[in-house]
Amino acid sequence: MRKTGLVLSITVLSIAVFTMCNKASLFPESGYDDRLSGGFATVFDETSKAFSHPVNGLSDHDAHIHELGDAAFEQTFVTAPAPVNSGLGTIFNNVSCISCHHNDGKGTPTLGFTTSSMLLRISIPGIDTHGGPLDAPGFGTQLQDQAIFGKQPEVNTSINYSDKIVTYPDGSSVVLRNPSYTITNSYIPLPAGYMISPRMAPPVFGAGLLENIPESTILSFADENDANGDGISGKPNYVYNSYSGKTELGRFGLKANNPNILLQVAGAYQQDIGITNYVFKNESSAGQSQSDGLNDDPELPDSILNAVAFYVRTLAVPARRNTTDPDVMAGEKIFTQINCSGCHKPTVQTGVNVAYPYLSNQRIHPYTDLLLHDMGDALADNRPDFLATGKEWRTAPLWGIGLFQKTNGVPFYLHDGRARTLEEAILWHGGEAEKSKQQFMQLSQSDRSKLIKFLNSL
Repeated sequence: MRKTGLVLSITVLSIAVFTMCNKASLFPESGYDDRLSGGFATVFDETSKAFSHPVNGLSDHDAHIHELGDAAFEQTFVTAPAPVNSGLGTIFNNVSCISCHHNDGKGTPTLGFTTSSMLLRISIPGIDTHGGPLDAPGFGTQLQDQAIFGKQPEVNTSINYSDKIVTYPDGSSVVLRNPSYTITNSYIPLPAGYMISPRMAPPVFGAGLLENIPESTILSFADENDANGDGISGKPNYVYNSYSGKTELGRFGLKANNPNILLQVAGAYQQDIGITNYVFKNESSAGQSQSDGLNDDPELPDSILNAVAFYVRTLAVPARRNTTDPDVMAGEKIFTQINCSGCHKPTVQTGVNVAYPYLSNQRIHPYTDLLLHDMGDALADNRPDFLATGKEWRTAPLWGIGLFQKTNGVPFYLHDGRARTLEEAILWHGGEAEKSKQQFMQLSQSDRSKLIKFLNSL
């Protein structure tokens, strides 16, 4: 047995050496498995927990840190002082990470409830010293509509919907929901000219892969002056990293207004839950009447913040499904023909990163360019965010989108969850996507269904 094992080892070594001596050549396209949306970081799961798996290849140490981050992601915070999970608020939007990012996926479009996974950003006209949104005096750049006992929320918020009917050339129609937002019971008067932007919690899986896409790759997708004349002119957002003190490429957040996972996670703790940390050391209520006056900042241990950032960074992407279904294959062709792929880039290569080999040099299918695009008046929030105008949004990744119904119970789409179906989401597109939307509307009902079936396979 020992001799056989030795022969096998020598044989494998010989093959490896022989392979390394071959001249490098491109891997054939036919050799790729289209189901591997996250490359090596893909998991085969179609259940409600499809977004909650670690990437393959974690060492025992890394798996332990991932588990610690997972546990912290689900922890509910309580009012200070407390022996465990202390420091909620005093003003906040929710009490835990998982309460907004259901099953590590999207939130739901509700406002005014402790279970809400949506919030309103706020600012006033102008820019701050780093080119970002200008704080609304007394409110900062986010409205906290919850508060601990004895404190007053900054505001109360609610959503109302009106119907908007879209009729296809073939005579069929779809009813869209047009949202409007109401702010009441402001603890102090809102400033003149304030601007608000609704933001529903996005999925967090696959973030490590997106973080590992080289900046040069993202910039190669940009065509700010539409030099190729296709009507699509994506541009990067450059944002201020308050931790590094540098201006960096934005790639996270609904307007690409965060440069990396650490800032995204740390900002959510401080703004959404009211938990200070080593990145954001001051309470969101600092200088306001809601301040608790406690000398307990930062409230979140550094190790916990780092573990949660690592957890988000190492969440796998669910595999595609039904890739050989004729209707799915036809829908994929239609997706390309009407140039949805102009923004939703199907295939991207991650960079080489020795610190995270399981995210390194992976061929992935996120269906995003991570750039800003003008989405038209109907989706505009009319609130600038660094280089993003009031009409521009970051291209949302589409991987996993067909599983939102399983992970959320009821799926909602777009930045504010107004769309209840993928068809509704498409029909809200405008601006740079107007031409593609019109081509979608011109399709036969059968071809529209094939496109939707393709999206549901992602």
